[in-house]
Amino acid sequence: MNEMVPRTAFAADTSHWPLTHPKVASGRIGVLLLNLGTPDGTDYWSMRRYLKQFLSDRRVIEVPQLIWWPILNLIILTKRPGPKGRDYATIWNNERNEGPLKTITRNQAEGLAARLGSDPRIIVDWAMRYANPSTESRIRALQEQGCERLLLVPLYPHYAAATTATACDEAFRALMKLRWQPAVRVAPAYHDDPAYIDALATSMEASLAKLEFEPEIILATFHGMPQKYLDKGDPYHCQCQKTSRLLRERLGIANERWRTTFQSRFGNDPWLQPYTDKTVEALAKQGTKRLALVAPGFSADCLETLEELDVENREIFMHNGGEKFAYLPALNDSPEGLRVIETIARRELQGWL
Repeated sequence: MNEMVPRTAFAADTSHWPLTHPKVASGRIGVLLLNLGTPDGTDYWSMRRYLKQFLSDRRVIEVPQLIWWPILNLIILTKRPGPKGRDYATIWNNERNEGPLKTITRNQAEGLAARLGSDPRIIVDWAMRYANPSTESRIRALQEQGCERLLLVPLYPHYAAATTATACDEAFRALMKLRWQPAVRVAPAYHDDPAYIDALATSMEASLAKLEFEPEIILATFHGMPQKYLDKGDPYHCQCQKTSRLLRERLGIANERWRTTFQSRFGNDPWLQPYTDKTVEALAKQGTKRLALVAPGFSADCLETLEELDVENREIFMHNGGEKFAYLPALNDSPEGLRVIETIARRELQGWL
């Protein structure tokens, strides 16, 4: 009863196998930077495809589909692609024929690869949640290069279901299609990470030093979301408020010279308040003459910063009595910005290297 079965009893009969076996790359670690996305072009149909993919995401728009489908397909996707395409055209990288978010995210990936280059096992890549390069295509590319382990780094300092979660959802959908899945880690939000706060402060100090004026008020503006998302338990609002407080304290700026606001509202439902554009207008009407805006929640400059903040809100301020206005750039692929991404990546890679 206790007699051991000879090991050879389980040996496979390999006599019928081909003499060669397909080579399988292995032993590598992939680091995939994830960002929101940008349209493939500024023309009507490119914008329509992008907006449809973005606004069809159930994480982004939580309106019941029976109500949302006709609004999206019969109104929004008919009227908005043209104006939005013209907005994108004002910030488009014509040299590479792409949006600035794509240019910057590529540069961030290349910069991180250079900083992690001492370990040949690491491959750094980047992908977009919407449009191209798609998350699925880059995960497959990393696996083909032998990545058995994968670190996903959503480039969102603040967790939100409509950003971090949907980026991870897209990655997990891609992984579901793979027969041999890599081991996976997801870098957490870094809204209060000392490296992030220090990088923001250093970048802001350098930008403020270049101005020909001293702002009376500095406005820290974050992308907004419907108030009901906060009510359902999304931590985004609280994380933004903490970043704003830590940054103000790190810079040593008095509370009365600092505001925290939320931008980019869409639709008729109440969004997180106070609203950026309304605050800018009110400050100008109340006599503020010199104003600076900074957007700590954006890891890379894009339409919402370069056009909405630096153009639209500048016009609002100047048309209502303001005299001096500045938008302070995001961390982008600056040394400070790359240092933040490197710090996060190295921390999350511990135990794998």
